[in-house]
Amino acid sequence: MKRAFGYALWVLSLAAWGAIAALPLLNISVGRAAAVTTVLLIFGEVAFFAGAAILGPEAWARVKSFFKRK
Repeated sequence: MKRAFGYALWVLSLAAWGAIAALPLLNISVGRAAAVTTVLLIFGEVAFFAGAAILGPEAWARVKSFFKRK
């Protein structure tokens, strides 16, 4: 159950970034778009790192190895 929650947080963090990319398609004011972007950025980062903390050091090692150069 704990692993599923950690992976769900990672999926939610990706969804937050997708929502940020979709904001220009909505008909909202610039100020509101800036506020929503800020909230989504903070939520996405917190969700990602909370998911990593729940999943443990093995998951974090997999994320780091994904970005290492070969």
